[in-house]
Amino acid sequence: MRGKDVRLDKVSIRFGDSTAVQPTDLSIHAGEFFSILGPSGCGKTTLLRTISGFIQPSEGRVLIGGEDMAGKGPNERPTALIFQNLALFPLMSVAENVAFGLEARGMRKADRLKRAQELLDLVALGGFGDKRPSDLSGGQRQRVAIARALAVEPAVLLLDEPLSALDLKLRQHMRSELRAIQKRVGITFIYITHDQGEALAMSDRVAVMSRGKLEQVADADTLYAEPATPFVATFVGEQNVLRGTVTSLADTLAALDTPIGRVEGRVKGPIRLGEPALLMIRPERIVLGTGGVNAVPVRLAARNLEGPSVHLQCAAAGQTLTVTVPNGPSVRALPDELTLSFGVEDALVFPMGTLAHG
Repeated sequence: MRGKDVRLDKVSIRFGDSTAVQPTDLSIHAGEFFSILGPSGCGKTTLLRTISGFIQPSEGRVLIGGEDMAGKGPNERPTALIFQNLALFPLMSVAENVAFGLEARGMRKADRLKRAQELLDLVALGGFGDKRPSDLSGGQRQRVAIARALAVEPAVLLLDEPLSALDLKLRQHMRSELRAIQKRVGITFIYITHDQGEALAMSDRVAVMSRGKLEQVADADTLYAEPATPFVATFVGEQNVLRGTVTSLADTLAALDTPIGRVEGRVKGPIRLGEPALLMIRPERIVLGTGGVNAVPVRLAARNLEGPSVHLQCAAAGQTLTVTVPNGPSVRALPDELTLSFGVEDALVFPMGTLAHG
């Protein structure tokens, strides 16, 4: 099996007067694990179903391996789609489930079952072929669905929130399983999720989507460290958000007057003197003490333990700042009155815009 590239050329999707996906250009590389990340209702599943052929674009083109997919239905495209509910056949054995698509292609029964066994070995389910889906765990059923999709030798595998029904520990285990399978087979994976942990852990690149629009496409490190918009900054990871007025601009830096005082950060987007703006700083980039340019006196309001880390909730001028620090004896002995600080290079200043959370 070999992966193919996928390209969306000014694709938009409308249902009546409602626009589900705004005009979108996107290039996904052959053999890439690519995720589309966004909240419920943002259009990501609609985009996936358009790639698979279940929905035709209102405008624009879908190209797979350079070939225009216009007029081609799901069965005519080099894709396979795994739904949220997996849709395994309960009365068939695991091997029969995997081989199902091969029967429609006219392959002899012996060859079908041999190929099914090869695919079950690929997804670490060798010896499970005679079992029924009900005999398997959630993670094992997930791998059966992947093997069945791979049986028809797609160039592109489309996965629509396939881990959403699993519990947390199993989801975390299946992340590494999916990534390992994708590396072994080498085909293009396009993965839909609302879970940032899934997207960041597995993907070569991630597209963050909001209200039918792609906000940013980048690798996980770039999304986290250099978000392009306020929505991406607040959807990927945690942020402290301070609203203020721009009082100075110099090269790539800006200063804001905020309820907690004057703070500085790096400019991300068009801002002007005297206009409102947003300064964002990650909880783990704030330090205790006066080590950074931006120093803020606060009162310790709460201490929330999460094993190796502690989240400190600090109050200042009606604002709450969250600070994440390593757990240890010194954190348990903190006074009520503290000073927090953070470096200019760690804080990002955005124009006013839509946030992911409030």
